[in-house]
Amino acid sequence: MTKPLQPTRWALALAAAFAVQFTLPAAAQSAPQPQSQSQDPAQARAAKLVSQMTLDEKISLVFGYFGTEFQGKQPPKEALVQSAGYVKGIERLGITAQWLTDAGIGVASQPGKKVRERTSLPAGIATAATWNPELAFKGAAMIGKEARLSGFNVMLGGSVNLAREPRNGRNFEYTGEDPLLAGVMAGAQIAGVQSNHVVSTLKHFAYNDQETGRNQVNVKIADPAGRMSDLLAFQVAIERGNPGSVMCSYNRVNGPYACEHDHLLNKVLKGDWGFKGYVMSDWGATHSTIPAALSGLDQQSGYPFDKSPYFDGALKEAVQNGHVPESRLDDMARRILWALGAHGALDHPVKDESQKIDYTAHGKISQLDAEEGIVLLKNDGGVLPLAGNVKRIAIIGGHANKGVLSGGGSAQVYPRGGLAVPNEGPKQWPGPMAYLPDSPMQALAKRTKAVLSWNDGKDLAAAAKAAAAADVVLVFATQWTSEGNDVPSLALPNKQDALIEAVARANRKTVVVLQTGGPVTMPWLPNVAGVVEAWYPGSNGGEAIARVLSGEVDASGRLPQTFPASEAQLPRPKLDGIDLPKDSRFDVDYNIEGAAVGYKWFDLKGHKPLFAFGHGLSYTSFSHANLKAEPAEGAIRVSFSTTNTGRRDGKAVPQVYVARAGWEAPKRLGGWDKVPLKAGESRTSTVLVDPRTLAVFDGASGKWKIAAGDYQVILATAADAPVATVTVRLAAREFAAGGR
Repeated sequence: MTKPLQPTRWALALAAAFAVQFTLPAAAQSAPQPQSQSQDPAQARAAKLVSQMTLDEKISLVFGYFGTEFQGKQPPKEALVQSAGYVKGIERLGITAQWLTDAGIGVASQPGKKVRERTSLPAGIATAATWNPELAFKGAAMIGKEARLSGFNVMLGGSVNLAREPRNGRNFEYTGEDPLLAGVMAGAQIAGVQSNHVVSTLKHFAYNDQETGRNQVNVKIADPAGRMSDLLAFQVAIERGNPGSVMCSYNRVNGPYACEHDHLLNKVLKGDWGFKGYVMSDWGATHSTIPAALSGLDQQSGYPFDKSPYFDGALKEAVQNGHVPESRLDDMARRILWALGAHGALDHPVKDESQKIDYTAHGKISQLDAEEGIVLLKNDGGVLPLAGNVKRIAIIGGHANKGVLSGGGSAQVYPRGGLAVPNEGPKQWPGPMAYLPDSPMQALAKRTKAVLSWNDGKDLAAAAKAAAAADVVLVFATQWTSEGNDVPSLALPNKQDALIEAVARANRKTVVVLQTGGPVTMPWLPNVAGVVEAWYPGSNGGEAIARVLSGEVDASGRLPQTFPASEAQLPRPKLDGIDLPKDSRFDVDYNIEGAAVGYKWFDLKGHKPLFAFGHGLSYTSFSHANLKAEPAEGAIRVSFSTTNTGRRDGKAVPQVYVARAGWEAPKRLGGWDKVPLKAGESRTSTVLVDPRTLAVFDGASGKWKIAAGDYQVILATAADAPVATVTVRLAAREFAAGGR
């Protein structure tokens, strides 16, 4: 039984606050010093190393280079080819250089002539759809191992930005719309990466929830609403994963840039949450020397993406002239060395041993992740799993005869064997549009005696004719999303809605297999028999899709994000900044929904979504009983039983929501379990609700406050599908911003 909400050993270590402050201008008064070094051997070691460093050596540690040629500027010769970054080491002190690689789903490569070909996990949103932290850890441990064997000791993931904006081009990298689910899943990924003595980087801090105008947009949000939504996701991920690094984002927040934001970096991250690691900038997100250093940025990354080498000679001069105290520079260096020491990078040097990568075994790990993340959205008449007596299957569209789609930008992992479909999408970054060479059609051919026919879907009449001649039709529909661009709408691109309509008119037994980076609208939904959300399923994605369609494994994914019926239901029906000239500055107002993100907004406004958060069907059936709830450990302990009432083995995902009047929305996710059950088997689950999902953050006192009174505990199979409820009475309680 998975217990995703039990405290980890790291949560306790984050309780202590930093007590000593710098003597700095008012804007930096909240900047914290590290905890007492006696509490942490890695901190004592870091402090000793810093005490032996020259000023120039400290500066070299806080200034990072892009690892690839950029605008005619070459990286240091020690950087790994076509890599994300490089930071010089200090050989005389045994301090390793830092070799940085993107990203959260595998060892990515910058475009060029010598791309690395590595194993790709499914998209982050697909991993979130597993609702299985143990599987998230296992997949991340796999890509962390590939990073180490490829010569990297810093990996620029995991990613936890909430899906406030469903059109965000990077949602595929992230872990959904709910702060608890997103934080738990991202935390497991971080811990998995770091199990290989590779530093993981939590990103993008904070509110980097759209790509449109990401370098210019100013996010407006009140601090309490942020603490209960986006920031809570980061806080949970830090507790669960203990990342060595946090990457600050491109956007501005209530005025200042995120990478020179005293409140976010010094007050919240390092102060309230006790974060001991270092803050690195996103590539091109540093905008100053003195304000950035005093406000909490510890390392400028990816130069020359920034307009100036702010943390090189300029920072040295600022320290020498007293504008930045050398004690602050010491803190920056100490935080970096703590991360490298605490997570084993100092003691376990890396080198290129890529010949040792077991791609077959790693592909199987990726496949398990993909299989559990695939969501069966609709299944009329039991059209799935594909029956053994089906004689003719028409497969239409999506290059399903060649491979599976992946998301673009810095997260792009190049597949072994090259792109299955060359010359698609943009020629330059954030391209290419990469199809990984694992064909769903070929995988399905190994699992059925039916005759498979192929049609590319470009000619609607020909596709409809092929559909009419088949017993079952599988339409593979794709939506490519990428860093740097938001999708213009939630509709499928390239007239695929018309294709599906034409095929469904020709054959009612049409199943749509979606490969998308997030939710899409479905005007054809009433006319098709089945819908499967496969996301971007990774290196063995074709095998995973075929195994789910054929019923070799149960469909056990559940949506980590609401699928709206239309964009009119969103807090911002029109994407802010979409029509403005490039480089325009503009605001996006997150105070519209505040902490009511995703399903909470739909509940608050009474909107009926196309598919609710937490929704997902199975090939078997489950019943739930014996719901009990009681006060425990300052929160609520919930127990219930789940029984597989069908004839097949399967995996249930019972979800616990808590409701109380006066919150930002009627209910919040408080916990869940992922329960594997054989046919006829029953199990009891126990979930400890995270107390912050019972509390309101009080901005005046800076504390979480649980009000005295009755709380309704709801056992559900989705946000819109309650099964049972009980009421529990809690006493009033308050606790610190960094506590629980």
